[in-house]
Amino acid sequence: MDSRRALTVLVAAVAIAVAAMPATAGAKKHPRPPAVEELAMFAAPTCTGACGSGSAVGPDRALYVTDPQRGQLLRVDPDTGDVATVASGLPPQIPEFGVGGPMDVAFLGHTAYVLVTGVGPELGRPGVVNGIYRVHRDGSVELVADIGTWSVEHPPKTGFFVPSGVQYSLEPYFGGFLVADGHHNRVLFVTRQGHIRELIAFGNIVPTGLETFGAHVFLSQAGPIPHVPETGKVVAFTPWSAATDVATGARLAVDVELGPRWRLYALSQGIWDLDPTDPSNEGMPASANTGQLMRVDRHGGFDTVAAGLDRPTSLDFIGGSAFVVTLTGKVLRIDDVGRSHGRRPH
Repeated sequence: MDSRRALTVLVAAVAIAVAAMPATAGAKKHPRPPAVEELAMFAAPTCTGACGSGSAVGPDRALYVTDPQRGQLLRVDPDTGDVATVASGLPPQIPEFGVGGPMDVAFLGHTAYVLVTGVGPELGRPGVVNGIYRVHRDGSVELVADIGTWSVEHPPKTGFFVPSGVQYSLEPYFGGFLVADGHHNRVLFVTRQGHIRELIAFGNIVPTGLETFGAHVFLSQAGPIPHVPETGKVVAFTPWSAATDVATGARLAVDVELGPRWRLYALSQGIWDLDPTDPSNEGMPASANTGQLMRVDRHGGFDTVAAGLDRPTSLDFIGGSAFVVTLTGKVLRIDDVGRSHGRRPH
């Protein structure tokens, strides 16, 4: 496909994602913001660091979340908040590293796959592999793709200090998976047989969450530190086209999802106000209770749907309800998201 046709198709896909939006009403006509409810708490009582990370809706319409510190995949009932262990035995997070372990989950058919990162030999775990693990029906896990070794052997062009990368998100794509590496600034394509290739590379933009619409890929970008709104974006691309901006203005954007009425939503972790000249602050989360659920508007920006979220990491939708996983190991439920017109961010 030539570049002009590819761009036309890409713009059409983005337009579909926002076309159902009603005309923006004045501030006085905006309904009350949807209520945010704590549905479940799954982190260990002694958890420190990243206690929650990724999530996905399973074929049974339940929410599945990763438990980074205990090396588990959990099922959360979206109505009752009941939590059940689906799989154990995944490489857990290294406490000194403060991030990593099971980072995200995705389904191909009825089979769950879990992305694990930050646990390899260069971090003091010889014999432990960063990559994608298949979850069997009995709860056992099997490595299917060694992303850590591939990343070491195929370093990015941007600067890095973790040779195996820090893979953040996992998304099904044409019978395989997309993997966003927030440290190596690229998106990989991985087959179920473990073959890996670089799909697209970026400068220092810190890619985070993934969503797809046919062949089109939506990607949230946290932006380099200090993660200002001007670099918090959602972009779109295909395997044959460069990335195009969809919306800009989300502080430390960590996820993107198509929600009710096929509208596009992003998750902002919030205000990052640490010293950007201190190397130890790289990868640190936003300030507590400054995160936002945001919706892409018609003008390449965002409307705020819900604010005051505590360091959110992942977003999914079941019907008209949004489910947000937080760094503290909680699942938040936000109902009637599609009925809210949203508010312009401050």
